[in-house]
Amino acid sequence: MSAEQGAGPSTSAEESDQAQAASGPPAQAPDPPPPTWAQVHEAEDRLRRALADLDNVRKRAVRERELERAAMRSQAAQTWLPVIDNLGLAIEHATGDPAALVEGLKAVYQQAGAAMAQLGYPALEAMGQPFDPTVHEAFGSVPNAEAAGTVVHVARPGYGTAEALLRPAGVIVATAPQEQ
Repeated sequence: MSAEQGAGPSTSAEESDQAQAASGPPAQAPDPPPPTWAQVHEAEDRLRRALADLDNVRKRAVRERELERAAMRSQAAQTWLPVIDNLGLAIEHATGDPAALVEGLKAVYQQAGAAMAQLGYPALEAMGQPFDPTVHEAFGSVPNAEAAGTVVHVARPGYGTAEALLRPAGVIVATAPQEQ
């Protein structure tokens, strides 16, 4: 390279950089042209259609939820029909032998418990179990040193499981006798 070439005029890229630095910040791109009325109407139409689709989806979900609830109610009612039938039979035979009536009512009670279990809420076993406040509700206590902390009487049965409790068992709990 000769001295003349090195001191010669600057290249075009250098010139544009220098011109830009001298003129200030780069110019912004021009704003896009405003939309035409046809474009506005088309966008409004798309918006209306999207809102209508959303409304239809919402209505369909409500209908499906109502149908599902109706099916669940129907299934629960069908589970209880045999219990109701047998209670009717027990009432018809109430004028007969009292022992037979008691046996019939016991059978209906067992059938009702089976219906609850079929619906996912079996009777809780509470008698003789250690008191557990998550599945038992203490209705009272009685002193009993040998069985302290355990359920000694079930006043009201509980139904469900520890994960899905419908109602806690109402129980009487044994406690240690108080010293006087």
